[in-house]
Formats: sequence, C-alpha cells, structure tokens
Amino acid sequence: MTLPLMRPARVAAALAALTLVLSAPSVAQLPGEPVASGTDENGKPLRPPNLEPGEKTPWLYRGSNVPVDKEWTFGELSNGVRYAVRRNGVPPGQVSIRVRIDAGSMMETDAEQGFAHLLEHLTFRGSKYVPDGEAIRIWQRLGASFGSDSNAETTPTHTVYKLDLPAATPAGLDESMKILSGMIREPGLTAEAVTAEVPVVMAELRERSGAQVRVGDATRQLFFAGQKLAERSPIGKPETLNAATSPAVRAFHERWYRPENTVIVIAGDVEPATLEALIKTHYGDWKVKGKQAPYPGFGAPDPAKPVARAMVEPGFPYLVSMGILRPWKPVNDTIAYNQQLLIDLVATQLINRRLEGRARGGGSFLQAQVNAEDVSRSVDGTFVSIVPIGDDWQAALADVRGVLADATTTAPTPEEIAREMAEFDAALAVRVESAETEAGSKQADDIIGAVDIRETIAAPQTALDVFRGMTAMYTPERLLEATQRLFSGVTTRAILISPQAVPEAEKLLNTALTRDVTADASARLAAAAVTFDDLPDLGAPGKVTQVTDLRMLGIEMVELSNGVKAILYPNDAEVSKIMVKVRFGNGYQAFPADKPSLAWAGQAALVASGVGEIGQEGLDRLTNGRRIGFGFEIENDAFAFSADTRRSDLADQLKLLAAKLAAPRWDPNPVRRAKAGTELAYRSFSMSPQTVLERDLSYLTRNRDPRWKVPSPQDAAALTPEAFRATWEPLLAQGPIEVLLFGDFEKAEALAALEKTFGALPPRAAVPVVSGADSLSFPAPTAEPVVVRHEGAPDQAAAFLGWPTGGGIIDVQESRQLEILTAIFNSRLFDQLRAQAGASYAPQVLNNWPIAFDKGGYVGVIGQLAPENVGKFFDIANSIAADLAATPVSADELSRATEPLRQLVSRASTGNNFWLNQLQGATRDPRRISALRTILPDYTVTTPERMQALAAKYLVKDKAWSFVVLPEEAPAPTGR
Repeated sequence: MTLPLMRPARVAAALAALTLVLSAPSVAQLPGEPVASGTDENGKPLRPPNLEPGEKTPWLYRGSNVPVDKEWTFGELSNGVRYAVRRNGVPPGQVSIRVRIDAGSMMETDAEQGFAHLLEHLTFRGSKYVPDGEAIRIWQRLGASFGSDSNAETTPTHTVYKLDLPAATPAGLDESMKILSGMIREPGLTAEAVTAEVPVVMAELRERSGAQVRVGDATRQLFFAGQKLAERSPIGKPETLNAATSPAVRAFHERWYRPENTVIVIAGDVEPATLEALIKTHYGDWKVKGKQAPYPGFGAPDPAKPVARAMVEPGFPYLVSMGILRPWKPVNDTIAYNQQLLIDLVATQLINRRLEGRARGGGSFLQAQVNAEDVSRSVDGTFVSIVPIGDDWQAALADVRGVLADATTTAPTPEEIAREMAEFDAALAVRVESAETEAGSKQADDIIGAVDIRETIAAPQTALDVFRGMTAMYTPERLLEATQRLFSGVTTRAILISPQAVPEAEKLLNTALTRDVTADASARLAAAAVTFDDLPDLGAPGKVTQVTDLRMLGIEMVELSNGVKAILYPNDAEVSKIMVKVRFGNGYQAFPADKPSLAWAGQAALVASGVGEIGQEGLDRLTNGRRIGFGFEIENDAFAFSADTRRSDLADQLKLLAAKLAAPRWDPNPVRRAKAGTELAYRSFSMSPQTVLERDLSYLTRNRDPRWKVPSPQDAAALTPEAFRATWEPLLAQGPIEVLLFGDFEKAEALAALEKTFGALPPRAAVPVVSGADSLSFPAPTAEPVVVRHEGAPDQAAAFLGWPTGGGIIDVQESRQLEILTAIFNSRLFDQLRAQAGASYAPQVLNNWPIAFDKGGYVGVIGQLAPENVGKFFDIANSIAADLAATPVSADELSRATEPLRQLVSRASTGNNFWLNQLQGATRDPRRISALRTILPDYTVTTPERMQALAAKYLVKDKAWSFVVLPEEAPAPTGR
C-alpha cells in the first residue's frame, strides 16, 4: 500500500492510486463563496517562495505559500478564462485537453435538477461548428475513441469536458480546440436536441439506479440533512428531466457557462506557447451578457436533524456507516496547513491498520475503514464504514468503537508512527523518481481536481521536501490531538443497512452509538522486526545457460540451469518502474471443466496466507517503505504473481515471489475471511441487471463451465483451511516457471537476482492439463433467449446476443481483424440504440478470442434497457449484423474504426504493459513472438470486402445464442 501527500478528501482513493495534490481550499474564490484571508500572521498576502522578484503569482497560487510547479504555464484572458498548459510527451504525440465549468448539480434550482448533466449530453450532440451527432465522428477520424479519449463528467460542483487527442497534428489540434470552444460557448440546445437526448439520460438514470444507488441516496440524505447536497444527485430526477425545455436548459447554460467560470488545462506533446495561442484564438473573444450569478449556499451540518436511520435492502449485506460531521470552511492554503493534513492522514491510516489487523485475526467484522473527507464544499467529515460478519452488527459496531476509543484516548507508539511515515516517504519518493514519465492526461486531471476543491498543486520534489521537512512534527502527542479532532464534530450520524427488517432498528442504532465502550488496545500491532533474511532459504543459486535475442527492441529470452525461463526488456520508458510477472502451472486448465473446484478461492486467500513462517502482517512489515508488491491472478493457461517494483527493490521482490513458490504458508485466517466475504458478496449479485451480468456473463458465455462460476454460499461452504491447502499446495508446485521483467533495470543486476532466487528453485517439469480442461465452448444456438432473473427495479433489464468465433494463436490475426468489425458494429449500435432510439445508455460490442484455447471465442452485443425494449435490442442488433454481412462498409466508416485502433496500439506500445501482455507465454509458445510482429497492420489494414467477409462468416443468425436478465415478474420474450 502506497499513500501520497493529499487532502483528506482523497483518502479512499489513496488506497489504490497516487496523486500529489497539495490542498488549498481558499484558492480562486468565486462570487458568493466564503473567503479566506490569504494573508500571513502579519497581514501580508501569502506568496509562493520560489517566485522571482516582480514575478506575478499564478492564479492557482494566489493566497498560497506553496511553491509553484514551474513545469506549468499559467495564464488568464481578459474575459476571465483561466488556463494552465505544459509540455508532456507521455505518450508521444498526444495532447490531453480538459475544459472545466464551475457548475454542477449544486448550482441547479429545484426545477432544474439534472440540467447540468443533461447539458453535458447536449453539448456532445452538436454545437456551433458541428452538426448534431457529428462531434464523435470527427474525433474518431482523428484517432480518438468515444468514452475513453473523448468524454465528460458532471459532479455536484463542476462539469468537465475531456479530450485525449492522439497523434495531434497542428491542423487536428486546432480543429479540436475550435470544436470544443463551440461546444462550451454555443451548444446546440434546440428543442429537437432536448427531445432526443432526454430519453438517453433517462436510460442512464434507469441503468444506474438500483440497490446501490438507493443506499447511496439514503446515506447522503441522512448525512447531509438540511443541506443542498442531501437532495442533489447529478443524474437528476425523472420529473424535472421530462419537463426540460430548450429555453430552460439554455437559461442554465447562460447563467453558468461563462468565461470567469471556465478553466482550460492542456498537457501534451506541444510547446506551451502554441497551446496558449490556441486558447487565446478560440476563447479570447468570448463575451457574455450580465453579471455572474451568485453561488447558492451549500449549508452546514444541522445538529437538530435526526442522527440515525435504518434501511432494508435485500441484496445488501449488513452495513453500518457513521459520519462525524463538521462545517466546511475555506482556509488559507499554507505549507503549515498541508502539514496538518498530512498528520491527519497518518492518524486515519494508523487506525485503519489496526482495524485491518483485527479483521484479519478473526474479529467480528469482515472489514472496517475510517476516511476523513471534505465533501462537495458542504461538510468536513470523518466517515466510518463497517461490514459485520454475519448479522451481529451491534457487536461489530461495538468492537470498532472500542478501537476508536483507544485511538482517541491513548497516543500511538513511535514505532506505529514510523511505520506509516515510511509508507508515505516511499510513495512520495517513487513519484519523484517517475515524474518524467507521468502521463499528460494524469497531470491535466490533477489540475482539474485541484481547481474543483480550491487547491494548488505541488511538484513531486516539493511534496517530498515538505514531508521530509516535518519529520519532527509527527509526535505521539500531535497524532493523538489530530485523532481527537477527527472524531469530534457538531453531530454524529449513522445508518444501518440490513437485508431484512430489524425490529426497532433506529432505537438500537442510537443506543449502540451512545453506549459507553471500553477502549480496546488489543488491536494495536506490536512492534516486530521482519527482514528478508527471515524468508526461507532458497538454496544454491542457479546459472544462466542460454540467452536468446528476440530481435525486437533488445528483448531477450533467458534460460536458467533449473529450467526456469525469463523474458527481459530493460528500458527507461517508465523511469524507476519495473513490471514483474511470474507465470507458472496451467491456470484454469489445471481445474476440471465438468465439476466445481476451489479455483475461485485462490485470489481471495493465497497471497494473504503468507510465506514460510511469515503471515500477512509480517509481509506488511517486510515490505513497509519499499516498492514491493504481491498480486495473484488465474489466467487461462497459467497462474501469475505480479508486482511493480524499482531497481533498488528488484532483488528482494524476486526473492519474495520465489519464496512463495518454495515455501508457502497455510494460515487459516485468510481462508475463513475469504469464506465469509464470499457468502456476503453473493447476496448483492441479484440486485440489478448489471450485477447479474457481472456474476453470470463469463459463466454463461463459456457454456456454464464451472471454472468461471461465481461461488454461491453453498460453494463457499466447501471452503475450509484444509480443503484450500489440499487444492492449492500441489498447484504452487507446478511448472514450468516463466519470469517477465519489463522496465527500468540493469540487465546484469537482474540476471544475478534471477540466479539467486528463481534459479535456486528445484527443477519443475511441465504438468499435463487436467483432462478436458483445455477445451472451451460457446453455447449452442437456441430459439429462445435463456432467461435469468434479478431482484431489482421492475423497469430494468439487460440482453446479450452473441455469435461463436474461434480461438488460439494460429488465427490471432483474424481476431484482430474482428476488433475492427466490432468497432464498426459498436458505432452503429450506439447510433441506433442510444442516439436514435434512446433505449440503452451504454450498449457495447465485445470481441472475446481466447488465445489459450483453440475455440470458445465470440462476438457479443450487450445492452441494459427497459424490459419492453428487449425485442427492439435484438431487432437492431440482428439488423446491424445482417447489413454488415450483406453490404461493404464505407471508406469513412472503416477509417473511423481503424484510426482509433491505430492510435490505441501506438500509444499502448510506448509502455511496458503492452509488451509484457503480448509476450507472456512466449517461453512456452514461440508463436506469440511472431504474432507480435504483425500486430499494427492486423488492427489497422483491411478493406470493406474483408469486413463483409468476416461478418458473413461469423455473424450468422442461426448460430447466435442469447440471454436476457429480467425482473422477477416480467414475461420472458419470445424469439430473438
């Protein structure tokens, strides 16, 4: 786990991603907002210390003493438009553009709920320079894919338009900037466009509703009771959306889409001066009438509002969520303020580590977590979520409150503090090391995020310097003070979600919240030094016996004396990052295809079971402050450990993974936790069509092969520590072993580390696949769709229609041509099912071609829709398939499919993940190497006739198979 220097608002995301954004809630105050002073203790304006005398403070840093990140060029136009631009060549040729409007659902009146999001949709339909429906096609011709390269988002506080333009030529960049400016300034808000787009938004609302949304709405309404956020969801409400008119939407646009509300951020492979000139050209003459509308007040937590609520949601496990709420206030953005935020963040992570330790050790809860967060400029809160084991939520809440009581009454130990600081330091140091290869899209998004919550940003080195400069501040006393503040507020509220009614639930919850608890110090993790010397001895090192040049970018294949093979690609495409993958055994082909197994349990418990004498807690200590990972997955033809590391940690990273194969530990606690989690999770899979698809799509499209069946509570009942070990111990001993190292390392060092680790393992022979396990099949055609039921809303359904194709490496070139065909199919499906019919918000077409099996692939069409539109879905999909087989596509349609694929492959090939994924398995099957040499033309060079032939070969109606996900009471469709 790596944690960055960031606002409390991002603690949840910190568990998965690294973002270096120093907070500045007071920066760039807008009309109607509270204003912080932005001055020091002597009343002088705060100013970044790294500005030269006479140098103007950039708009993002006004009122701040955070050092300016001078890789960015900041500017303001005379009309109020602000911008930030920088040169970034990752990936080469790409330009990432973000246009942010400081208006989201919180700026809507009651009658406008959903208008900010509807306006986002309408903006993409058409505008001043683009006819209705043409913007997406224009960007496809320039190589941008809709949804991934061109998209938008609406939140309670802003709307952001995003474009990642690959291979940006001067003409293409100018045209794109022109189109975006027209979208922002003069969207096509005609009555016809509003009438056409409202059903699309309604389809989105329908597809995104369900148990999870109901729980989220109920939690928001309780926690923010009396504030605007309680009743504001960006998706809006059916009654206001259906009442939307062109004049009403235009009024919202005129009120909020103004130059002074607009921030443009561009990071790309272009000189900043060129980007500045384009902004001035396309936004410099933008003028609007009238004055800026005052911002509505967002309110503050009201202690008089109810503090407890209970809600029955049959698909959910028991869940308790608590909020300790304080009013949100703007503050001066100072280094000292950010230092305190860091101390607060360490305080929360100390508690989270204790809670996780308790859950691992067999506590009353499966999971519990603390998160400090500023929410939509409405609340400064500390939030606690608890998932009990079983139905005894009161015991789980009491246990968690006991841990919190200890944290708020007794200071942490110096050892605990040092442990968290080491994690922070490592995360920040890695960010400094890899700063040169950070993607431009990520940097642009960071600026947008900073503006939204009134932040500045700091260069990676600045963030590391700030952190290391405050080491003496991390005292037990100050951490205790921070913890006490985080768990103090004007009110504490809690909600209980249960799958069945709990008598007097709100009364019980109120009592559980106010009952005295004894501070529980047993969750504190005792100091225990664990080093890599504590790992099992691997034996005498092996030797490199053969090195083969693949004649491709300097990539080499290496064989060790014990038969282990490795593929090495040393390069600096991603500075200070090495991707490590260890593949062994037969993966899914090691399990029977005709009966249940415990394949599913491996990902939940195998790594957590430990190595040698070291359990999960010991592994955490072993890797503390290091960039050493440990992931596990089952692939079609191999099991795989994976990690991202760096040069200084590579030898120990390899030692850890090799030790897992040599001497696995069989701790029973992770197995018991996996069993409990599986039983709880299964309840949620029937909540909606989307969750049913997540549960059943892989299983049904593989003809009910039990290897891909999501385990039920009955399946989980078979999981015992003894059964888990009996299943996985022989699998960990399987060969052959393939090690892939791709990234920033020295070849000689890597070879030496391989010899000492994987080279020291005993030889492993290849194990034959289980009888029949190398076979995979798509279901046989049926006259009627297979029907699966969900327990969600009666207006929700989903449908799948698929055609069998093939599999294997021999015909992989045909699979790549099918990617072109499915891209064409997807565009037509989007146009007809969403843009024209408004029946489905996000239909998609998939090409699944399993390389490790010689058959079992398919082209599949998926749509979520209302039950009454299932027939329309099948009619449209079948019609498109028939037309593709009967008529060659146009040259323009073909270009709009191949150009985004060309850019996707070109961009992906600048990173190591692409090459690793393409070459994994090549030590067993060298055909993967030759298949890689033709990958770009396979995806991009074709003809209309070739597309027609593929459609005629595969998209045959009599070979199709389908299934539908319907509400419990809906009649099954007839035919497809």
